[in-house]
Amino acid sequence: MRTTIISLLVLAWFSGCTMIPDYHRPGAPVPENLPPGDVGSGLAAAELPWREFIQDAELRQLIELALENNRDLRLAALQVEQVRALYKIQREELYPSLYAGGSGSRSSASTDLLTPGQPRITEVYQANLSLLSWEIDFFGRLRSLSEKALQEYFATDQARRGAQVLLVSSVANGYLALAAERESLQLAEDTLKSQQEAYELVKRQHSEGLIAELDLRRAQIPRDVARTDIARYRQRVSEAEHALQLLVGSSLPTALLPASLADVAMPATFASGLSSQVLLQRPDILAAEHQLRAAYATIGAARAAFFPNIALIGSLGTASTELQRLFERGTSTWSFAPQLSMPIFDARVWTAYRVSKVQRKIAITQYEKAIQNAFRETADALTLCKNIGEQLNAQKDLVEASEATYRLARVRYEEGTDNYLSVLDAQRSMFSAQQGLISLKLAEHSSRLQLYAALGGGVQ
Repeated sequence: MRTTIISLLVLAWFSGCTMIPDYHRPGAPVPENLPPGDVGSGLAAAELPWREFIQDAELRQLIELALENNRDLRLAALQVEQVRALYKIQREELYPSLYAGGSGSRSSASTDLLTPGQPRITEVYQANLSLLSWEIDFFGRLRSLSEKALQEYFATDQARRGAQVLLVSSVANGYLALAAERESLQLAEDTLKSQQEAYELVKRQHSEGLIAELDLRRAQIPRDVARTDIARYRQRVSEAEHALQLLVGSSLPTALLPASLADVAMPATFASGLSSQVLLQRPDILAAEHQLRAAYATIGAARAAFFPNIALIGSLGTASTELQRLFERGTSTWSFAPQLSMPIFDARVWTAYRVSKVQRKIAITQYEKAIQNAFRETADALTLCKNIGEQLNAQKDLVEASEATYRLARVRYEEGTDNYLSVLDAQRSMFSAQQGLISLKLAEHSSRLQLYAALGGGVQ
């Protein structure tokens, strides 16, 4: 009898199948090749670890702090643990649940009530092994649900990897933004110093009666504008520090903060590739694909609901008067009762099946949308990397020309050959050009970070 039951259980286990549709990866709804860009050399972005990509030592330390303390990344990791536990629960439904129990008793009878030869002391011990209910997964309903839970776990883990890539990029961009704001603040302070010196010169000339009060007021305007710029940039520096501190998740070590963009080392170069197929390795796209596979598994479970459900209910009981030979000489009883249920017509089963097919269409659309978004982000980053060099060179020439114009205007004014309006115009143009140069230097650093993240940098 025991051999028969074990054979039945083994047969039920190995005869399981699923009704999950064959999976075919949807075609990418984007051009086959990425737009031409400034293709670097070395490893691909996905294969280049962020510690090798980030060349600035202080920035690397801040990223390490962020990976340890950032709450968003911590939540993503905890969500992975939660989904993994849910998958284990779903997976365990494939196995029978066994329950064991035991009892014992010892009784003594009066000799007046015993027949000759009957022992006065009676000991009885009993053990029970119960199988409350086990669904034999002939049609793969439980296996389909287990596959769905597994794919959702994979998708959540990819989301965690994507959160890490985003965090590395965000901390680096926040670090660069702080460096740019501090450099702009220093420029505003230098400008105020220059404007204060010019104002003192004009003020002396006015007191000597050499110029009119109008020129004095004109010289006061850029000085006050510079003071306003300093107050504004100090606020922006504080806001940049607060944003970076939120990303890092802890207080910022002062020694690690940059003074200007010139102090920040450029990231390493990497091969960006030409085929749009490289985008399929991005964590967000892999997560969308796992969600699509989970939708396929949901269809398999919905299909299996149309077929009979077979469950096995049973128990084993053993009793003996000798505890040490409980299973050898005791009295054993086996009981197994299969239960069969099959939906003849259940509107909920049909509705669940139709919903599962719609969910697959939604998952396909979300997967295609993720690819399109990735293509756009990468294309924008490639275009920026390609053009930023020319913009930066042109802006540097503009700064040199503006500085020369300002110096000449100052000389002409001091010699009395020109009025102060020319100095004001030259000063405004120079300050604007210098600010534009800082913005382009920030864009140069950020463009490489943007491309690295768009290509799934460091996920492998």
